[in-house]
Amino acid sequence: MASPSTEDFRQFSFGTQVRKSPFSDAALRWGAQGFSVYNHMYIPRDFGDPVQNFWNLVNEAILCDVAVERQVEITGPDAARFTQFLSCRDLSSCEVGQCKYVLITDQDGGIINDPILLKLGENHFWLSIADSDVLLWARGVAATAGMDVEVREPDVSPLQLQGPHSRDILRAAFGDAPADLKYYRFMEYDWNGVPLVISRTGWSSELGYEIFLRDGSKGDLLWDYLMEIGGPMGLHPGHTSSIRRIEAAMLSYHADMTLANNPFELGMDRLVDLDMEADFVSKAALTRIRDTGVTQFQVGIEFDGPPLTGSNDENWPISIDGATVGYVTSAVHSPRLEKNIALALVARNHAGIGTEAVVTTDTGPVACRIVPKPFYDPKKAIAAKS
Repeated sequence: MASPSTEDFRQFSFGTQVRKSPFSDAALRWGAQGFSVYNHMYIPRDFGDPVQNFWNLVNEAILCDVAVERQVEITGPDAARFTQFLSCRDLSSCEVGQCKYVLITDQDGGIINDPILLKLGENHFWLSIADSDVLLWARGVAATAGMDVEVREPDVSPLQLQGPHSRDILRAAFGDAPADLKYYRFMEYDWNGVPLVISRTGWSSELGYEIFLRDGSKGDLLWDYLMEIGGPMGLHPGHTSSIRRIEAAMLSYHADMTLANNPFELGMDRLVDLDMEADFVSKAALTRIRDTGVTQFQVGIEFDGPPLTGSNDENWPISIDGATVGYVTSAVHSPRLEKNIALALVARNHAGIGTEAVVTTDTGPVACRIVPKPFYDPKKAIAAKS
């Protein structure tokens, strides 16, 4: 385990328009070598070799600064009705202490965001968001919805503790109750006067937890405490793994889905309930899309050529007999599968499993084929295991 260094974050900063997280300095001290921008904040994206980061995740555990997953907090007498109005997934059975993966969709059925919803009270919700301005959308909807709600961004910043050792590390750090949480459940936790929310969630498809810090001034304290406890148990500082998330066919907003996409073409039908009594923003639009059908589907592909280094910076075209039929959205080499794999959007007439095509990568055209997804652990048994 590397010792923390004393680096100055100013070498990465380019102005006050992008916010640091409560963990930025700690991540830098513990080996972060590069940052990206997500939700108008810095996020560590480089702790050295991304392949080693992947192996650390799947074999031991990693600690990731994901404070960029900002919370949109919805409270007030009509908070439950308003939160449902934003989402096309039926939330009527969601219990206090439960999380749900939901879609926020617009009046045309386009996907604005795919957050994790946390229900803290009967009229108290957090939307733990991906990279888009949900706060502005929700406040805009609230302005004309005629509902009594308050929509704000609270002082909440999550860390991800992910990997097969994460349960033992969490137990050592905070005791049995949070370590024994069921999948997609959470609890509020007082850590020596520092308020936390701990959930059995994460963006890795591995066993894991998210630790939501509710006092941004304690970022260094929480990070260093977890590394002190977890280091001897195999915990590594790290970053969310593109390799693992593509293996799991987890979609990344702006890469694999945008406002131009709807849930049906992305295979997210299970998150759309057009028969529920409650109204929601996209109900009419999604009903039309369901009845009309879609022209493309999101698929998984494997492709030939040497092992891909890094990822694709552009949408690589996919063609059959010289005609473009789709494009790659996210590509990576999986060292575990020893294959180049990718997520892609392909015309529905060419989206069947086993379809062979050509993808034009940065180094030229190579053969590819459509395969089932996820590429690894198709039943998501690892993340959900008791």
